[in-house]
Amino acid sequence: MKMRRSLLLPILLATAISGCGSEPASEQQATTVDIREEPPKAGQSAEGKKSEAISVSAPNAPRIAYIYEYGYRLPADRIAEVQRKQADMCERMGPTQCQILDMKQGSAEGNYASGSLSLAVAAPRARAFGAELGRVAGSAGGSQVSGGISGEDLSKQMVDTEARLRARTVLRDRLMEVLATRKGTVAELVEAERGVAQVNEEIDQARSWLAEMQNRVNFSRVNLTYEAGSPASGGFLAPIRGALGSVGSVLGTIVAMLIMLGAVAIPLGLVGLAIRWAVLRWRGRSSAE
Repeated sequence: MKMRRSLLLPILLATAISGCGSEPASEQQATTVDIREEPPKAGQSAEGKKSEAISVSAPNAPRIAYIYEYGYRLPADRIAEVQRKQADMCERMGPTQCQILDMKQGSAEGNYASGSLSLAVAAPRARAFGAELGRVAGSAGGSQVSGGISGEDLSKQMVDTEARLRARTVLRDRLMEVLATRKGTVAELVEAERGVAQVNEEIDQARSWLAEMQNRVNFSRVNLTYEAGSPASGGFLAPIRGALGSVGSVLGTIVAMLIMLGAVAIPLGLVGLAIRWAVLRWRGRSSAE
């Protein structure tokens, strides 16, 4: 048996607008619209159908975005080689398993050199792949000097986003059904179309957030850093480099002092000239008398 219920169009519009951060209209003419509901399937109650429409399925396991940090100390002339080999390992796995996000090499200074490599690795393989990367560094005479694993639990954010997406999708469908019936004033139908556009924008935004969080869960970030020795601190050129580096700050300080002196001296000089002119003029008049 078909069920019929009367819904208020302004209520739907106010819900759509409030969900997008807009204030609902204070006064609107109440216009009823009949929306037909499909009868429940055999063996399924109306209450069960309603709960199914708004339920959100949450996975049993938490959704965690992991970040792996590895630091290696290597001979300065082997950093580029190890970095290239580890990047090649990532590329051989294919884009569905590993992707290169960032790759940098620092300039060598004395016995010091540095570099970094950031990868996005499929979460189930990330930890084992980190061990393989360490073996590559070890075969080049390097050693791991630092490491760490950190994770961010995105379960609540993703479940909340899924629930919001479901709710806004239901509201969008109801607004579309209102437009299909063409019942209401022209102003109300135009407002309903605007409400549909706003809800669609919010749905697209929620889907984008959900996809970004899911990608962070599916692909763990692996950050690799390389260093050799320590920066050169002595030598004949070290004081010269320090002096040249401080020239700019010294010149800036001198110019700032000149500006401050000018800001004080110019007004005082003008006042002094005015007083001197007044005194000379007064003396000239006294002499004339």
